[in-house]
Amino acid sequence: MKRKAILTLLTCLCALLQPAWSQTEAIDILDVDSQAVDSVAAAAVHDSLIIALQNQLQEMRLQQMLLEEALDQAGKSAQKDSILNEQRRHRIDSLRLITKGAPLIVDDDTLLVLYAKKGGMTAEARVGAAAEKIEEVGRQLTLRPDSIFVFESDFFSDIMAEEEVLMTITDTDAMWQGKSRQELAEEYARIIQDKVNELHETYGLKSKLWGLMFAGLIIIIQVLFIILTNRLFRHWRRRFILTVKTFLKPIVIKDYEFMNVHQQGILLLGAYNIARYIAIVLQLFISVPLLFSIFPETKRIIYKLFGYIWDPFKDIIFSVINYLPNLFKIAVIFLCFKYLVRGVRYLASEIEAGNLKINGFYPDWAMPTYFILRALLYSLMFVMIWPLLPSSNSEVFQGVSVFIGVIVSLGSTSIIGNVMAGMVLTYMRPFHIGDYIKVGDTVGEVIEKTVLVTRIRTRKNEVVTIQNSSLLGSQTSNYSEAAKNFGIIVHTKVTIGYDVPWQLIKQIMESAAADTPGIKKIPKPFMMTTALDDFYVEYEINAFTNDSKNLPRIYSELHQNLLQRFFEAGVEIMSPHIYARRDGIDTQMPEEFLNKK
Repeated sequence: MKRKAILTLLTCLCALLQPAWSQTEAIDILDVDSQAVDSVAAAAVHDSLIIALQNQLQEMRLQQMLLEEALDQAGKSAQKDSILNEQRRHRIDSLRLITKGAPLIVDDDTLLVLYAKKGGMTAEARVGAAAEKIEEVGRQLTLRPDSIFVFESDFFSDIMAEEEVLMTITDTDAMWQGKSRQELAEEYARIIQDKVNELHETYGLKSKLWGLMFAGLIIIIQVLFIILTNRLFRHWRRRFILTVKTFLKPIVIKDYEFMNVHQQGILLLGAYNIARYIAIVLQLFISVPLLFSIFPETKRIIYKLFGYIWDPFKDIIFSVINYLPNLFKIAVIFLCFKYLVRGVRYLASEIEAGNLKINGFYPDWAMPTYFILRALLYSLMFVMIWPLLPSSNSEVFQGVSVFIGVIVSLGSTSIIGNVMAGMVLTYMRPFHIGDYIKVGDTVGEVIEKTVLVTRIRTRKNEVVTIQNSSLLGSQTSNYSEAAKNFGIIVHTKVTIGYDVPWQLIKQIMESAAADTPGIKKIPKPFMMTTALDDFYVEYEINAFTNDSKNLPRIYSELHQNLLQRFFEAGVEIMSPHIYARRDGIDTQMPEEFLNKK
């Protein structure tokens, strides 16, 4: 830098001193020939020429003073530049150990490292732009040997490729490397030339032609392999079917034929075709990477494609391996609860069979209690397993679980109500399966009890389904329970006029009830006088029976017997106020009994 500054100043001084030197020679001539001039002046008496010469002399002296001042300033500037350069070197030496340079990477190869800016461009921007240009030059189909050279200017050294600047080296770059700018530029030019030649060998026209030949060869071989694979599989297909048929047998689970021989053959034939496709895909897994690896431009694409295919499998495999400890914990928890539920079921079956008796615990409570305990145990097992499930702590997993919980809670209000009602009915024991009950207007036999509903078969053989919540809020009559313990009282009413003695009515009704099938002899049937109305007396017959399921038949036969006995006794079952407006109407009884009368 000092030499350049001094040379620049000397050049300027020479340019300025050239007219001054000619003028100085004129002054010397004037000094030598001053007497001649004076004589000429005296002769010409021309003072104006002297004045002009004096002004010119003063001007030349002024220029000389300015030149001396410029030389002085140039010396001071050169000294100052040397000081600045020395300070800059010390600063660079202190920053060298802590400053991380920007590497120039081309095709995954680090060529050099830059540390300094150039104008407004950072070191990273400089190496980025240089890498793009070097790759562009190196990937040309044709390249002239030794196409990289250095172009020197006053302040920069440009590394050129024909007419394009690949990189500019500055004095600051040279200071960072401890070399002169020209040496550093030549060194970097050789490195870049080697890399450009290497890129040209990889991406040049010759490599492209060889790549096309190999690609065509691989495609032809792969097509031949696919044709050969299809022919081999077609040739072996018939032999495969004949061989498999000799070993196939129907798959039977208890009395259900899960899969016959024909269905198994179709399934195995589908698996055979899938094996053919797998063989072709495996061939493609070999040939396609080879095809893409021929050309450098597509080599990275195949790595990405393999990454798309392999990365999910790799993640799944490592996830499974990492999840194995939790999987063992889940298996242990499941086995413990499984055998605990089996133990509870064994106790429940023993209580239900009567082999194990617990005071205050009825045998019919055993299985419902087992189902409740099983649900609670499995719920506890689920709570213990939940934190061990994959991604159970993720926000998505928790959000989905909360959403499902909200949906279930909103849509299962009535279901939960029926379940709770079913549990209450179980422990209230208002009826059992097989009991003959009455719920509201429905009378029939209980044929099924579940946690949600109860089903009743009516007298007309209709199956009525009643929700447990409705059943819990309704009045229930259990005829079977009453018939088993005390006996059901069968009762019916008749109205007879005041003209018939009640003793006769009592005898007729009690004898008719006693002769009815299904009516108990002891205690005996009894009659009660229930009302004394204005025109007739109301009598009610009561009889006991233990046959709750045949109540409709018993009532029917009781009514038939009452009619028969009243007709035989000649008693008309009509209210007396009919007599008042009979108006010649005959007595309302069968003629066979009227003739007897």
